[in-house]
Amino acid sequence: MNAGASPSFGWLGIIRLGLVQTSLGAIVILMTSTLNRVMAVELGLAAAIPGLLVGWHYAVQMSRPRWGYGADAGGRRAPWILGGMAVLAFGAVSAAFAASLIPSSFWAGLGLSVLAYGLIGAGVGAAGTNLLALLAIRTEPSRKAAAAAIVWIMMIMGFVLTAGIGGGFLKPFSFDRLILVTSVVSAIALVVTFLSLRGLEPASGQQATAAPSANGGPAFRAALSETWADPQARRFTVFVFVSMLAYSAQDLILEPFAGLVHGYDAGSSTQLAGVQNMGTLFGMIITAVAGTLIGKSRAGFMRDWTVGGCIASAAALLALGLGTQAMGADWPLLPNVIALGVANGAFAVAAIGSMMTLASAGPKQREGTRMGVWGAAQALAFGLGGFLGAAAVDMARVLMDAPAPAFALVFAVEGLTFLLAAALALRVGQTGADTLRLPVLPSSEFIAVRSGEPT
Repeated sequence: MNAGASPSFGWLGIIRLGLVQTSLGAIVILMTSTLNRVMAVELGLAAAIPGLLVGWHYAVQMSRPRWGYGADAGGRRAPWILGGMAVLAFGAVSAAFAASLIPSSFWAGLGLSVLAYGLIGAGVGAAGTNLLALLAIRTEPSRKAAAAAIVWIMMIMGFVLTAGIGGGFLKPFSFDRLILVTSVVSAIALVVTFLSLRGLEPASGQQATAAPSANGGPAFRAALSETWADPQARRFTVFVFVSMLAYSAQDLILEPFAGLVHGYDAGSSTQLAGVQNMGTLFGMIITAVAGTLIGKSRAGFMRDWTVGGCIASAAALLALGLGTQAMGADWPLLPNVIALGVANGAFAVAAIGSMMTLASAGPKQREGTRMGVWGAAQALAFGLGGFLGAAAVDMARVLMDAPAPAFALVFAVEGLTFLLAAALALRVGQTGADTLRLPVLPSSEFIAVRSGEPT
């Protein structure tokens, strides 16, 4: 951080930003997991329809660099975060209401869903990009990894609490319950965000000279080109895209898989998503402890953990599909999903550490733009991955005339994509070692993933 800038965050300030990330995650898990399952199972729609809607909300997030640049230029990020959360909350409630219209008025419900998911994408992009940028700017270098760990773990807790408690309130399922649960979660999230941000950022912005001036700073396209010209930023962007493509392709089909193949109801499959996220949290904690004990004494620890996490994710996906194919509903789904979550958390840990470091490593006052570029890469991967995974399941079910082998095939392809991400992580480590060799404090974390994220 530049001299004369606003004071660095203490641990309390970092935790307050973590509460905002918790709120964001609480809303997003309902939209990307619960509502996806409702459309595929309760409404009986082709899996590609919710896949397209989620893909659309990621397409909207391709404008993340512009939102990050806007906050760079304005010097304040809290208004962007709060405004983004308000748009996200409104979009989530609208999406739940739109789903309730589909049985009686399909086209009206679908049209409202398109609008609602667009709002969700805009809200996640504006809030998530500037939250991570603010964290990168206002956190001392020695605390960046630990700060990322805290924020990510708190977002996972938002996933877990909402999936567990919200899933319980959805039993027995009804659309009225869906709207009510979504409304309550969104309202609580918005209040928590407002209280957490209040007074966190000085009213004058981070610093008068910290933002590009209206008449002296480069234009948005020039700032974007400047970011892309940085070899480290560019290589990391490619890694984010490939790894998130592998990760997101499983996300939208896991709950339908639990419902169609293993007979889970809506509430149980929502709780399964919470169990997966608990596994992810456990994987991050394991990596944090390992990093603290051996990371400082062994070069390349973060790179190796990223590669190992990708390979373990591939193995868990193969087991999920092939095990169910061999044993049907008797396959131990819960332990397998937990293992998948642990593996996902392991590779995610190193990537968020890289992101936090690289955001502030380039030209100053470009933190939001750089975060936006990586967020856009993540959004593109999630949009493509979610749709391709869902559409592949639909096509495989038509060709194979049975759900279990269709899901097994798609999980296998996703596993191979994770292996490609592992190979790319090795290449990044070799061509830009400082990208993945980061300070290992209590931990270093990754994108939110389901987020958006992060989100």
